[in-house]
Amino acid sequence: MNENIRTQIINEMNFYLNDKLLQKFYPLVIDKEFGGYFTNAAYNWELCAEQEKMIVTQARHIWTSNKAAGFYPSNTDFKIAAEHGLDFLMHKMWDSQYGGFYQIRGREGGETEALGWLDQKRMYGNAFAVYGLAALYNLTKDEKILGYAKKVFNWIEKYFYDPHYKGYFQFMTRDLKIFNKSDGIDVKAVDAIEVGYKDQNSSIHLLEAYTELYKVWKDELLKEKLIGLLELIRDVQTHPKGYLQMFFERDWTPVSFRNAPKEIREQYYQIDHISFGHDYETAFLMLEASFTAGLKNDTKTLITAKIMLDHAIENGWDKNSAGFFDEGYYFEENGKCEIIKDTKTWWAQAEGLNTLLLFSNIFPEEKRYEEMFLKLWEYVKEYLIDKENGGWYWGSLEKEPEMKYYTKSNIWQCAYHNSRALMNCIVMLANDKEIDSIFNGSIKFLKEENEHFINHWKETAKETVNSF
Repeated sequence: MNENIRTQIINEMNFYLNDKLLQKFYPLVIDKEFGGYFTNAAYNWELCAEQEKMIVTQARHIWTSNKAAGFYPSNTDFKIAAEHGLDFLMHKMWDSQYGGFYQIRGREGGETEALGWLDQKRMYGNAFAVYGLAALYNLTKDEKILGYAKKVFNWIEKYFYDPHYKGYFQFMTRDLKIFNKSDGIDVKAVDAIEVGYKDQNSSIHLLEAYTELYKVWKDELLKEKLIGLLELIRDVQTHPKGYLQMFFERDWTPVSFRNAPKEIREQYYQIDHISFGHDYETAFLMLEASFTAGLKNDTKTLITAKIMLDHAIENGWDKNSAGFFDEGYYFEENGKCEIIKDTKTWWAQAEGLNTLLLFSNIFPEEKRYEEMFLKLWEYVKEYLIDKENGGWYWGSLEKEPEMKYYTKSNIWQCAYHNSRALMNCIVMLANDKEIDSIFNGSIKFLKEENEHFINHWKETAKETVNSF
């Protein structure tokens, strides 16, 4: 990469990360009256009247503000924000009677009818709690917080793990009953169509959470579960073509409506499509998990991860204006992957930046990764970053111009995907001079860790040269 361009991108990313993203969220979203974090903010960052609190968003705020506190230690708002979320998480969102985290609570911490989860629990949400708690412990070194993380890990393994077919269930009543469609449980929530299935999304984020936890707790059972998840995602959930199959029966039979009538197939696109963003996000998460678990010469994971990214590039990249489309579909097993949703959601473009730059470092001879990273960054600046108000639009203005006035913060959108992507990219791009001059040395340790990570996979790549 040209030196001037590299320096320019570092400065741009630092500005859009710190000034135009993190400082827009923190301290704005801190709910000083009832604890935890506000959920909903309008396009101009005015807080909305409705403020339900979902475990996923609350935990992502804990994780994000923790990482921000390490990245920008001179800004004490980030550390204050990180520590602020713990009390609401453990005393309002945690079920003190049966254990586990509720999927959603009202602003004050009681039951809410918003989005229909009521007092039910989801493995996906509990996974993110582990993720946030592990990051908070890494920042504070408070053993009580690590104790919480261990407690949640053991609870997940006791109640969500499937000892017969392996992997994890997703749907649970408050009183710990795993349920499917035949159990007669009234599900009014937004994920009702998914009841009874296992899925890739909760799996990859549990992988992410266990990776974060293993960084601070070298427990043998945790390592075993981490590796088991990696192998499940890599070898069972990923189709040989290089995309994640989305939903599965309990025995891991993939759920597909390809041969159903058109109206049925379209009705179930939500649980049967190709999500390019999840594919290359998972490519990164698998490499991180394998490295953190200490696996040596893990060529199988690297090969699969590269195939996943390459499949997304070949089938989901917009060759006309850059960026990754949201969804594709194989109407015939051996046919062409067709785009069924040509929007470009914010989180998927953010994850694309991270994975493209990572693979450009692991495979420097393949110039297209760097070239596409540069094009995607230009696209993100043009269509996804709100230069006037700050934050990122939900969808690119190229495809959905109405998103200019959509919320900047909501139940599914905080600063988790894009801040992680920008932090990772800055660390990969920055040299020693910039680390000192721009960041006052605060990211030096992150740079050293990242170099070790990349060199590990570059060495592994030498063993895979004839595999692609």
